[in-house]
Parts: sequence; structure tokens; C-alpha cells
Amino acid sequence: MLQHERLFLNSSFLLCIYGLLLFRAVFANISLGSKLTVVENDLWVSSNGVFALGFFNRSDQPNQFSVGIRFNSKSIPVDKQTVVWVAGADATVGNNSYFQLRQNGELVLFDCSKEITVWTIKTSKLNVTSAVLLDDGNFVLLNDKKDIIWQSFDTPSNTLLPGQKFSAFKTLRAESTNPLSSYYSLYMNALGQLQLDWESSVNYWNNGSPSRTNLTAVLTSNGTLQLLDQNSKSVWSVFGEDHDDSVNFRFLRLDVDGNLRLYSWVEVSQSWRSVWQAVENQCYVFATCGERGICVLNASGFHDCRCLFKPTSSSTSNCLLPYQQECRSSPTLVAYEHTSLYGMYPANDSSLESSLEKCKLSCLHDAQCTAVTFRNSGHAQCQMMKTRYVSGYSDPSVGSISFVKKCPYSDPLAADPGFPMNSQPSSPLKQSYRICGPCLIGAASGTIVVFILIQLGIGFSLIRRRKAIRRKATFAFTGQNSKGLIMLSFCEIKELSQDFKYQMGPQMFKGIQPDNQSVAIKELNATIDERKFRSSVSKIGNIHHKNLVKLEGYCCELRHRYLVYEFAKNGSVSKYIEDSKLCKKLTWRKRVDICLCVARALCYLHTECREFVNHGNLKCENVLLDEKFEAKVTEFGLTSFLCEASAYSLSAEKDVEDFGKMMLILVSGCQEVEGVSQRAYKEWMEGQAERVVDKRIDGGMDKEELERVLRIAFWCLQMDQRMRPSMGEVVKVLEGTLTVDPSPPPFAFQEQDSSD
Repeated sequence: MLQHERLFLNSSFLLCIYGLLLFRAVFANISLGSKLTVVENDLWVSSNGVFALGFFNRSDQPNQFSVGIRFNSKSIPVDKQTVVWVAGADATVGNNSYFQLRQNGELVLFDCSKEITVWTIKTSKLNVTSAVLLDDGNFVLLNDKKDIIWQSFDTPSNTLLPGQKFSAFKTLRAESTNPLSSYYSLYMNALGQLQLDWESSVNYWNNGSPSRTNLTAVLTSNGTLQLLDQNSKSVWSVFGEDHDDSVNFRFLRLDVDGNLRLYSWVEVSQSWRSVWQAVENQCYVFATCGERGICVLNASGFHDCRCLFKPTSSSTSNCLLPYQQECRSSPTLVAYEHTSLYGMYPANDSSLESSLEKCKLSCLHDAQCTAVTFRNSGHAQCQMMKTRYVSGYSDPSVGSISFVKKCPYSDPLAADPGFPMNSQPSSPLKQSYRICGPCLIGAASGTIVVFILIQLGIGFSLIRRRKAIRRKATFAFTGQNSKGLIMLSFCEIKELSQDFKYQMGPQMFKGIQPDNQSVAIKELNATIDERKFRSSVSKIGNIHHKNLVKLEGYCCELRHRYLVYEFAKNGSVSKYIEDSKLCKKLTWRKRVDICLCVARALCYLHTECREFVNHGNLKCENVLLDEKFEAKVTEFGLTSFLCEASAYSLSAEKDVEDFGKMMLILVSGCQEVEGVSQRAYKEWMEGQAERVVDKRIDGGMDKEELERVLRIAFWCLQMDQRMRPSMGEVVKVLEGTLTVDPSPPPFAFQEQDSSD
């Protein structure tokens, strides 16, 4: 691993101004029409001289310049005057360019050679009269009343300065030296948690703070990073090594290697020193080594990238897996102990519960599998990769073992030039033999007898195997093996469903078990991939919760795909909402209980299963009522193989949105949720929330409970996914153990208003 000081030297955010000794500086207020140019190398400087705004050269892009704010103190050498903010993030311009506060109040970065505006902010109609670079490093635009119209602190690049507030939905993005390997970002989610992500899809660190809304992150001048609530009370904090020491300059930066670090200026050594970092072991930062192999800590505590695989012949810098589905003979697996691997491009490894041997076999039998990692930390888990872009980390403390697939040396397509090939055996000398008649007769008779015995053995084996399968299914449905997920043949499915005699809905049939208990049989698309189907069904079959419909068995035979669920006597919630007579059974208390039961079920799927499971298609039709009128969610986890699911349909946020719609349907009794959300929000804002409630409800409703239900429903329906609550928070709100603030308008309602 490069030392932290070397990270500064290699960062393209550093000023490359060696030899540029002269500049013109402008202090205090910056008037309309003021301009900075690359040629003049002039600066706008804060009144205390600590910060300066101007052009700097990108070290990785010759003759390309950006505009940014950097440290400017005389006590910091020129080559250590780090850039802390960049206009337009990665925006660059050529030599003949300028940065100007125009007469109309707009900030503009203009590339004269290309005659294009590279970056601007639309402030022409906001009465901007001047600008100023404040002593804390914040560049602001002011109106005639000296109110701040715009400020750089609201649009951070990769750095936070002391006093700069970092609230929900703001983002720090690390500088990228390679467009394929460094999309690191820090942002605060709707729950008030700071988290580090790779390409917005892999979360590899979060601060683990209690889930709260309206939090703000602040770096203090004494070296503390903390989260403050609305009353400016600290709810979480971390400290640098030099906390409370006398340090003149500090900043927090998301570095190019994906780690978040707090830096302090050390006068004695005249250098920046990292005094805290979010991920202690750099190897645990996702894609630390990118395409350069496996991350290993060396004796000095820094990381090295080592290629444990066979290097590619086309590149010395890349370390791709050798397997390319080109083996002419059976591939083999190479074991790497104390190693954890993960796939990139795409980062969508699949996981399943499996033993070590089954994990290895599943990779060998899957043509797309390139590597697997097996770990057993309480639960045996097999993580399969299907890309040649594989990275990871290795350490004696890592309990997992990984296997990389490769073609054997005997395969002509994977022959190792340094490995000696076996020569072909020479042909034996031709000899003449006398024909022995009795020998031939005896050999033929023996062969026939052996063949007959083998056929009889195979026949008996098949009969016994079929009987065993039928006994297994019978035991399952009579309670003797009720904990297992049973595989059924299509003949057994037909027998259970009495040849699909009783249809309960689209592709849904009622079946009768051997003990006369009912089951629900769902028919699925016959073209579903067998491997994907079995993997998903195995995962779903191991999920048990009182508010989830239990999957008891399945059929995956030739072109037949069926799921067998436990039977819910009273049918779907949708049936009760649609029927004017049945809806009387859905009292206010029962509707709130249904919402709570469904919320608990989704919370279990999202956070308490061994692996995240989403529903993907939550609606009233998929919420059933058992004989005790308790709500149970069915058809969870099917989205991944029932359709070409997008990343959004497989997300927790999609489930939260669908749950919000379901709550409004239950409250209002109206199935047209889009119109209901707009009307409900309008009535609620006007203090007439009771007008939203279904008029068919007998016995009235609880106004305080209605307020709580509507508030959390509107939060669930926010267009910005990051503003939606987790299902755990929803459960607490519905239980009454967590308060919830009024929400901003859901998107559909907000859009309608803006178009009026």
C-alpha cells in the first residue's frame, strides 16, 4: 500500500504549480464581472489568506485545467497546498479558458478553445450582487441584503472542511484515475447513516449509527466527525488521533483508494497526516486491487496487490481469471485457503447455502462459473462468481476458502509451454492369433448373462427410487417430514390437484394432501431456467415466519414448474376490499393489524434472513388471510426468476413503495392507488384526514392511529428512494414505538401541483 503522503502526491487534485511563482490575488468581495484566467494564473483569496480559488493543472491530464479551492497558507509549502473543492467535479478546460462571475449573477467556466460553457450555476434570476471566499473555505454568492444565494459547501466534491455540513442525499465522490475501477462515493442515506459505496451498488462500510432522520454530519475544528440531530446534539462521533490537539488545518477526504480519512497538518514534519480512517484494513475496501489481483497486507501494514491466478498474456497489469469456457476437457478447481473473492463488472455474485463439496460441484457444473468462495461462520454459504473480473483479499485470519476454475494442462487450449506433454504410445507389433471357438462361445454367454443382470438391477433400482420419492412426498404431507422442502413429480402434482380440478385464480389451484389438508398450487412459466429455479426455490423454502405463507414443495420436471404453498382458508385481502359485503369484516383494527403483519414479514425478508430477500410484487392480491384472519404474505422472492427483473424491482425500496400503496388501499378501500395518494395527501394537509377513510368501515377509526398510518405511508411513497424508511422503521411506527415527522409531498402529488 502506498503511504498516505504518497496518495497526496499521486492525486490529480493536487496543484501542479512548480515553477508558477507569480500570481495576482483578489481579496474580500468579488464584484460582478470579475474573471479568473488560466493565462494570468490569478486567484480569489479569503481575507485570512488560508484559502484561494483559481485554476490548477490536472497532473493526470497535461494541458487540462480545473477551477478549485485550495489551501493557501504561507505555512504550507506550495506542493502540499491541497485542493478541497472543484467546480463541476471533474470538469476540465484548455489553456485559453476563464472562470467568471458574470454581470447577470451566474458563475461560468468557459473553454475558449472549444467555445463551450463547461460548467455553470443558474443564478441569473436570484439578484446576485457579489461573491466572496470566506475564511472557512466556503465560496458564496450574495444578494444585495448579503444573504447567501449559493455556496460551494452545498456541492462538495471529495472533501469536507471543518464546519461544513453534510446532510442527507449529499455525496462525496472520490477522484477516479481509472474509469473502470474507482467509482467510490460517500453519502448519508434517509436513515441518517453515513455509508461508503462502490459504483452505488456495493456498500462496504457504514457508521452503524442509530436510524434517525434529519441528521447532519459535521467535522469540527478539534478533530471530531460527528452526527448532529435537529437540536445540534451529537448522536454519533469518531475522533482523530490528535483530537483536541493544537492543529491549524484539518479536512476529511474520500481518497482515490475508496477509504474515508481525516487529515491534520503537522507543522514539524511539514506534511499532512492521516489521523483516522473509516476502514482500518484497506483490503476490506471493495475493489481495492481492481483488476490487479488479491489484496494482501505486507509486514509494514500496507496493502499489496498480488496475482494468485495465471496472468493473462495480453496484459501485465491485469490479473483476470484464466477460465474462459474454452476447455476441451473437464475443468478443475485450484484452491486458495484463507481467501475471500468477489466478482466485479458486474458485481452480482449469487449466494446459496451449501456444503463445501456441493459448493465446488455447483461451480464445476455451471459453465458460467469462474470462481467460488465458501465460508462457514455459523451458516455454510457458497458465493459464486460468473465473471473473469474477480478481486478479493487474503489473510491468515480469513476463515473462507476460495476455488478458481481453470482448464487442465492436458487441454490443448490451456497447455502450459513449460509443462511437458506426454508422448503418444507407440503402436504394438501386429501378431497373428489362432481363433478359439469354445472361448468365443463362453465369452458371449457370460456377456449375455452379465447384461441381463445389469438390466434387472437397473430396473429394480428405478422402481425402488420411484417408490422412495412417493413415500417422501407422502411423509411430507402427513407431517412426518414437515420441515423439509419436498420435490414432487408432475404426476404427484396432478394427483394433489385432482387433475387441476379446483382453480382459485390465474395459474393457482387448490390441492388436497393425503391427510385431507388443503394446499395451494401455483403454476409458473415452464421456460424458467432449471438451475435458477432450483436455487431460488431452495432459498425461499428455508424462510419461515408466521406472517409469510410457507413454501412446502415444488416441481421441476422437464417443462413443468410448480410451487406448493400452505393453504390460507380466507383468501386474499383484495377479495375483501372489492366485495361490499365481505369488506365489513375488515374493521379499522383489522386493517391496521394487516398493515403491521405485512410490515413485519417484509422486515424479516429484508433484514433477518441469512440473505436479503425482496418481494418485488407486493399487492393486496398477495396478502392472504388464514383461518384466524391473520395476514400472511405469499409469492415473495419470485421476482428474480419470474421476469427480467431490474435492479429496482429487486430492491428494498421497491417493496417499501409497494407497501405504502397497499396501506393507502386498505385505509381508503380504493384500488386506484395513484389517485388516492394525491387526494389523501391533499385531505391530510388540509386537516381532513378522516375523509380518506373507507366509508364502509363499521365502528369508526382511531384518529391518532390514522395520522400515524398516513404519515408513514407518504414517506414510503417518496419519489427519492433514499428518503423512504426501512421496513424496520415502518414496523416501529405502526407499533407506536417510534414517532414520525410529517412528510414532504409524494412525487405524483408534487408533480401535479407544479404543473398547475
